[in-house]
Amino acid sequence: MNISVVGTGYVGLVAGACFADGGHRVICVDSDERKIHKLCNNDIPIYEPGLSEIVQRNLRSGRLSFTTDLTSAVRQSRIVFIAVGTPQGDDGAVDLTSILEVARTIGLVMDGYRVVVMKSTVPVGTQRVVSEAIRSQTDHPFDYVSNPEFLKEGAAVEDFTRPDRVVIGATNPAAVEIMRELYASFMRREERFLIMDPASAEMTKYASNAMLATRISFMNEIAGLCERTGADVENVRRGIGSDSRIGSAFLFAGVGYGGSCFPKDIRALVSMGRSVGHTMQLVSAAQEVNAHQRHDFAKRIFDYFGDSCLETTLAVWGLAFKAWTDDIRESPAIAMIRMFVERGMQVQAHDPEAMATAQAELGSKVVMCEDAYTALDGADALVVFTDWPQYRTPDFDTIAARLRRKVLFDGRNLYDPRSLAKKGFEYFCIGRPYVSPTP
Repeated sequence: MNISVVGTGYVGLVAGACFADGGHRVICVDSDERKIHKLCNNDIPIYEPGLSEIVQRNLRSGRLSFTTDLTSAVRQSRIVFIAVGTPQGDDGAVDLTSILEVARTIGLVMDGYRVVVMKSTVPVGTQRVVSEAIRSQTDHPFDYVSNPEFLKEGAAVEDFTRPDRVVIGATNPAAVEIMRELYASFMRREERFLIMDPASAEMTKYASNAMLATRISFMNEIAGLCERTGADVENVRRGIGSDSRIGSAFLFAGVGYGGSCFPKDIRALVSMGRSVGHTMQLVSAAQEVNAHQRHDFAKRIFDYFGDSCLETTLAVWGLAFKAWTDDIRESPAIAMIRMFVERGMQVQAHDPEAMATAQAELGSKVVMCEDAYTALDGADALVVFTDWPQYRTPDFDTIAARLRRKVLFDGRNLYDPRSLAKKGFEYFCIGRPYVSPTP
């Protein structure tokens, strides 16, 4: 099939590259000429395992191309995906300005039937306003399809090519069959191709992320209670995760969720509820718990150093909101580093992929170190924020030798408390009792 994908951000680029790898002819469109030039030369603006190789392979085969010419792309394509950004106001409401501009342009330049597929995360009811925008510019027939993305950063290629499910929100069976054909190379199990109305498809995206965010916040709230009662949240997690009604996914206590999806979608869901007079109490609580988790972890560090914060240097491992990405949007690490700097602390940080973007965000107040162990030199404590594999099994003897004090604050519960106690560390983690050095 001939496809256009409008928008070469995270969602659009992954979708376009993977569709091309599935045998389709794909034109990715963006208004940013500099970005398009880089993409044509396989200069990928995001870090996502496997993506660069797919882009390179399909550029070489001719199945994938990049352009700023939306008119030409629409006229060469039967299916047009909209994957542009949806910025958010202070009240959480989603700004559809860019989406409606693209929709009107599609309507203006289309020269026959098209399937217009919404890949951006949009509020429930967007199908109506986008369809009206297209219809205002054309007499040609079209079908609107809601096809929300469910990609995990760091595993987006795997998620796209081997999806848990593909959600299709459409009213015309003919459009459903076109989408079924489009996804055929990725979908071996028919029961995972879910057909519903567009509004339900739009809501499914928000509800999925809200559920996952709520599980994280629930576990962090339980972790706080564990710390105050002597229970171990890791034992609790295993206990409840083994219940087949609950399962183990997204039950790890830590410093809270971040990234481009969960925080934004939670705010949007709360805003949608407010707009129709329905208070989203549980979702709002998950949002509050997440914010509290960051402040609580930072407070633990401030309380430990007390009046000596101005003379304290912290080594930080991990800047991205999770491993296998360079995305620092809503990253707990970035938020807490700002708190550290405001208290007068010095910060020496390392991340395998996110240092360039973090430096641009944090400025010269934070020292970026090319090597994880170099960040330890002269530091009074190590703070771990991201669960990169290389941080999971470090050389603790080297850590002890290079830190000024054997103090470790673990925001991801990566390490065994008893083992660290035997090595002489003071160890602070999430939802587990404080560990002091074993005599």
